[in-house]
Amino acid sequence: MDQNNKKIILCGYNWSGCKALELLLERNYEVFVYTHESPWHVNNLIEFCNYKKIKFTTEKITINNLPFLPNVIASIYYRDIFDQDIINIVNKKIFNLHPSLLPEYRGCSSLTWAIINGETNCGFTYHYIEKEVDKGNIIFQVEEKIYEFDTQQSLYSRIMFKSLEYFNKALDMVIIGDPGKEQPNKGSFYKRGCPYNGELNLKWDVNKQKRFIKAMINPPLNPAKLEGRDILSFDDI
Repeated sequence: MDQNNKKIILCGYNWSGCKALELLLERNYEVFVYTHESPWHVNNLIEFCNYKKIKFTTEKITINNLPFLPNVIASIYYRDIFDQDIINIVNKKIFNLHPSLLPEYRGCSSLTWAIINGETNCGFTYHYIEKEVDKGNIIFQVEEKIYEFDTQQSLYSRIMFKSLEYFNKALDMVIIGDPGKEQPNKGSFYKRGCPYNGELNLKWDVNKQKRFIKAMINPPLNPAKLEGRDILSFDDI
């Protein structure tokens, strides 16, 4: 990238979005941020932008509200879908961080579903963004273990902290035009929303019930429910 034209758009949210901004500023990029309003318990990227005097908006990114023509667009926990004209305007140098080993667990709540489904490993993927959600070429992936004692909170935090250690590597690969690797024509997809609406099912085997309880632990979000009761551990059943 031309050192005199280091313009990047960050579409971000939560702790990972804040960390990505910090990393970009350390590298002296000109950054504009698209983000979302945050509830009290979510790391506030708007507040961090104000602190760093970085311009931002909570509007969805569109071709009509770009502040400048960026060299790269980075999506780190951004919750809106990108239109094709946005993908095209950066010559497809637009990439995303996804907390799963794509093509498995495309969509939402990937780590939560991985716990529920009894996976022993998960990880994260940096990939290019295409029109179809989570189907762009894989830049690289890192695998991580799911421990028997993991809850959603511990697994999510560990994966996101680890993944941002690799942010600069992904950015550099995008800048030099690394094409990545095409995803296999298979995989799984989970839509947005709490798995099983947060309701424990006593027809599941005992191990799945235990995994589901752990997969719902991420305060202050609601824990698993059973007939209107909070289920905080298997003993509560």
